[in-house]
Amino acid sequence: MSIFSRIRDAIFRHAESEESTRELESKAQTPAVEKPFVPMQPPSNSGPSGIPASPVEAKWDREVDVEAVLQARAAKDPQKLNWRSSIVDLMKLLDIDSSLENRRELARELGYTGSTEDTAAMNVWLHRRVMEELRKNGGKVPASLVA
Repeated sequence: MSIFSRIRDAIFRHAESEESTRELESKAQTPAVEKPFVPMQPPSNSGPSGIPASPVEAKWDREVDVEAVLQARAAKDPQKLNWRSSIVDLMKLLDIDSSLENRRELARELGYTGSTEDTAAMNVWLHRRVMEELRKNGGKVPASLVA
């Protein structure tokens, strides 16, 4: 699995799990009403098995509020991470190895053409590009996180 896919999945699946938790809490507070069974539909760009054709190109059926998910995770994290501008802190927040080796691999995945020796420039580019890719993959990402 690519590093970007792990980032995307950590955010998007967290949003799904939060939504499921809210649904369960809501159902627990309201009387049960019988509903007909409707099977879940795979994402629109899925193959016959429901698995996306390409993990990097997979899009979710609904928009995920990336900032809200990251804020919720940060609120629960004992570390004070600067995930809004630091790719290292963003990866730490998502429990993904933020080593230089992994960041260089992520840079290759996302098409970075600069020198990976200039880690400051690479890191700034990576953060911006990850946010852009999250937006392209169905994430709601405020302009402040892409700029």
